[in-house]
Amino acid sequence: MTVKTFTTEVLTSADTNTYLANSGLVYVTSATVGTSVTSHAVTNCFSATYDNYKITYAAGVGSNPVSIQMILGASVTQYYLGLQYVTYATGLAAAAGANNSATWPYVGEASPNMTSVNIDVFSPFLAKYSTISGSYAGTVGGVVAGYHGVATSYSGFTLSVAGNTMTGGTVTVYGYRKA
Repeated sequence: MTVKTFTTEVLTSADTNTYLANSGLVYVTSATVGTSVTSHAVTNCFSATYDNYKITYAAGVGSNPVSIQMILGASVTQYYLGLQYVTYATGLAAAAGANNSATWPYVGEASPNMTSVNIDVFSPFLAKYSTISGSYAGTVGGVVAGYHGVATSYSGFTLSVAGNTMTGGTVTVYGYRKA
């Protein structure tokens, strides 16, 4: 689509609607996480409409500081991930990873004062390997990336915490508009 530069003319409803409809991120769905739950599923959020998605989870809390995990559909195999992070108090860098895991284990964090997930998911609806990348913000700060080694189409995902619970907050899914 050609970008129109507005100067002194009147902005019409048609122009406004066109530019709003062609924004980069498009809201798909959101849901509030329940009280003291160990997982939260978001279904029917991936489709052929978008190839890539942004997933956020904020404004909730966890019973204790714990990493938030993610799976696509019901698949519990072949998740690969790397997390590079810095411990705030010491400034020391470290890393964690997952090799053929049952989940992507470090997509975010839940703690007594916050939840934080900020992940881009690439190709979850396509019958190809899906990949993720994003930031990790919690008791440490870092970046995360990985892939799911199963070439299957998924329409949803689940966020979970192992050995702890999460309460409240909103999980939101956006689609990256295709050009």
